[in-house]
Parts: sequence; C-alpha cells; structure tokens
Amino acid sequence: MTVKLNPNEVVLKAGDTSQVIDNKTIDGKLIVTNQRIYFKAVREEAERFNLEILFENILEVIYFSKGLFSVKGLNVVTRDGRSLSFPLKKRDEFGQLINSMY
Repeated sequence: MTVKLNPNEVVLKAGDTSQVIDNKTIDGKLIVTNQRIYFKAVREEAERFNLEILFENILEVIYFSKGLFSVKGLNVVTRDGRSLSFPLKKRDEFGQLINSMY
C-alpha cells in the first residue's frame, strides 16, 4: 500500500483504522500529512473507498466513544456535509494533530 505524495508533503502520523460506510466496515490506514488526510483501503477490491481530505475542507473534528468496551475514534465533518467516522486507538493524538492543521 503506497500513497503518492505531493512535492514537500511529509507523513506526520499513520495508523490502522476502518471506515464505516452504509453499515459496511472498510479496513485501511488513516494517514495524516502536512497537507491533507488520506484514508487508504487495505484490500484492492475496496480501493473505491480511498479518499483524501484537504485541511481547508474540514469543518470540525468530533471525538467519540462507543459501547461497553469504549471503541474510540474521530468523526471528521467536511464543509460539504459529509461525516466520516474513523475508529482509532490513538484517537487523542490524531485529533490534536488534525485540529492543529486546519
């Protein structure tokens, strides 16, 4: 799995996550660079779910916890009204980094 970076783009943090789309869970990686956020699906057949979010398109980042065993993660709300959910073990670290970038 590789992501083509732009000139002067540097990966700041990456971690395993999944994205929930229409009650389907897509396993992948969340990659935060100095220019954008990427979600890259692990399996090739799920590549249509790959996405990139530019920092200027982020409206807000919402922390969440679900269930008895407390699945933690981030909801990234974009300016076009999409709400993207990413369960993450290091939710606080990712959230602080993303909040400092937009």
